[in-house]
Amino acid sequence: MKPWILLLLVCLGGCGALERLSEVGRDPPMTPTADPTKDPKWRPVSMPMPAAQPSPNEANALWRSGSRAFFKDQRAAQVGDIVTVLVNMNDAANLKNVTSATRASTESGGIPNFFGLEAIVPKAVNPASLVSASSTNTNIGTGQIQRNEAVTLRLAGIVTQVLPNGNLVVAASQEFMVNAELRELRVTGVIRPQDIASDNTVLHDRMAEARIAYGGKGQLTDLQRERWGQQMMDILMPF
Repeated sequence: MKPWILLLLVCLGGCGALERLSEVGRDPPMTPTADPTKDPKWRPVSMPMPAAQPSPNEANALWRSGSRAFFKDQRAAQVGDIVTVLVNMNDAANLKNVTSATRASTESGGIPNFFGLEAIVPKAVNPASLVSASSTNTNIGTGQIQRNEAVTLRLAGIVTQVLPNGNLVVAASQEFMVNAELRELRVTGVIRPQDIASDNTVLHDRMAEARIAYGGKGQLTDLQRERWGQQMMDILMPF
């Protein structure tokens, strides 16, 4: 590794350490409530869309094309509207793989007559069996994965974008602090207006491109996380 790369890594680690030192004795700061589209990391969602269909003009018609009810629908439909996202995950997986392979081979060769040179070869050497090779290869592999996950969340999100086909891009986030431990809940995805229930809620399994994060930061999180030096050693060490 070049010296300047190592120096850069040390400087970056030092900057993170200085930021952490400034928070010693204080609770982790909470993110201020703000427009999610103003985040530098926010990017508008682009999806394949069907061709636009012109709406027909119906003279003297009481109902407009696309209307669902005589009264205004109170469910989320426009940018800035609030919709409640329900996350109820209960996943379980149990995988077990066993592989066993054995291979053995034996080869031998000799030169009984080689231009009469076998006469000068010592008697202890048998020209008929000069070369002999054998190999044995055994490979046994066992793998097992057992996973049980249960996550239940209920949090309100904001419609940040209305796609040309009417689908809604929703971003929901929530933070709460308990004993100097800041917990963060974030859900983003694309939903159909038809999947929003009458109580203005939508299930996570009706959300396309869903991104669900449940984490946090604080003293307990720090104890469960490897130090940056150990992480660097795990990446750089070849053994």
